[in-house]
Amino acid sequence: MRKLRAPLGPAVIDVVGTALTDEDRARLRHPAAGAVILFSRNYQSPEQLRLLVEDIERLREPALLACVDHEGGRVQRFRDGFTAIPPMRELGRLWDRDKDLARQAARGAAYVIAAELGAHGVDFSFAPVLDLDYGASSVIGDRALHFDPNAVGALAAEIVQGFADAGMAAVGKHFPGHGFALADTHRDVARDERAFSEILKKDIAPYHIAIQAGLAGVMPAHVIYTQCDAEPAGYSKYWLQEVLRGKLGFDGLIFSDDLSMAGASTVGGPPERARAALAAGCDMVLLCNDPEGQNKLLESLGNMALHRPERAERMRKKGGRDLRKSVAYRDAQEALTALA
Repeated sequence: MRKLRAPLGPAVIDVVGTALTDEDRARLRHPAAGAVILFSRNYQSPEQLRLLVEDIERLREPALLACVDHEGGRVQRFRDGFTAIPPMRELGRLWDRDKDLARQAARGAAYVIAAELGAHGVDFSFAPVLDLDYGASSVIGDRALHFDPNAVGALAAEIVQGFADAGMAAVGKHFPGHGFALADTHRDVARDERAFSEILKKDIAPYHIAIQAGLAGVMPAHVIYTQCDAEPAGYSKYWLQEVLRGKLGFDGLIFSDDLSMAGASTVGGPPERARAALAAGCDMVLLCNDPEGQNKLLESLGNMALHRPERAERMRKKGGRDLRKSVAYRDAQEALTALA
C-alpha cells in the first residue's frame, strides 16, 4: 500500500487491537485523521508495540502522531517491559518532605516515561495532570500532584523539562482545572460553581509555570464553570481563546478531551461535538472507543487539515536514539527510587 501524502487532519482516533485491521487502515488514511491514541488493548509486548507504531507510520507522509495516556499510577497503558511509574501524588508527598528530592524525582520520572515511549516510536503522552487535589474528584484523585498550586507548578515544570530532556513534548490537563468538580466527566456532565477569580488564583496558577517551562500542549476539561461560561471549557471560546491564548499567552496545540465522554454530551453527536470544539479553539479533537462514531466524524470533517500544522510538529518525538542505554536514563531511574 502506497503512503498517503497529505497534511495531517484534526482528528485523533484509536485502533481496535494489537495489529491494524483493514478498517483501522481506512480510518487512519482518511485526510481528516492526524494522530492515533493507543490504549492497553493495543499492547501485548514491547516488540509488538514497535511493530504496530511502525505500521501506523508507514500509512502517511507526514506520519500520523502516536500518543498515549501514560501518566503513571492507575493511568499507565503499557506495563510489561516498562517501568512502573508511581501515582503522581507520590511526588507531592515527597515534596512535603524534601522539595529538592521531589524535583529530581519528577524530572527523572518524566525522563523515564519519555525514553521508554520514544524507544517504541510513541511521540508523546497526555501528561502531566495539572489539576489540584481538592480531595473531591474520584476521577482525578492521586493523579494530581498536590493541592498547593505552587507545588503543582514547580513539579509540573520539572516534568515538562524531563520530557524535553528525552526529546518529548508535554501536554497539561485538564484546563482550567478538574480537581474541584465532583462528577466524573466520563459518566456525567460536571459543573464547577466557583468564581473566575478563585479559579485563576488556584487552578490556573500551575499553567503559568508549566507554559514558561515549555508546555507544548493543553487539554481542556469537559467541565462547565457556571459563573464563567455556559459551555464546557472544551467548547468555550472564553476559556480557550480569551483565557488560555489571551491571558496566558499559550501558543501550543490544544487537544479536546475524548468527545465520547458524557461530559461532552451537551452538543449533539461526534460530528457536532468536534465542530463545537474546533470552533471554540481546539486544534485537534479526540474520539475514542467508538469506530462507528469515528467514521461519522471523519466523513463530517472531509479534507480538513490542521490550521497550524507547526503546533502538531512540535508534538513529534525528537531524536532517534534509544535513551534507555544512556547514563541519563540510569540517573533518572535512580531518581525515581526516592518514591519507593
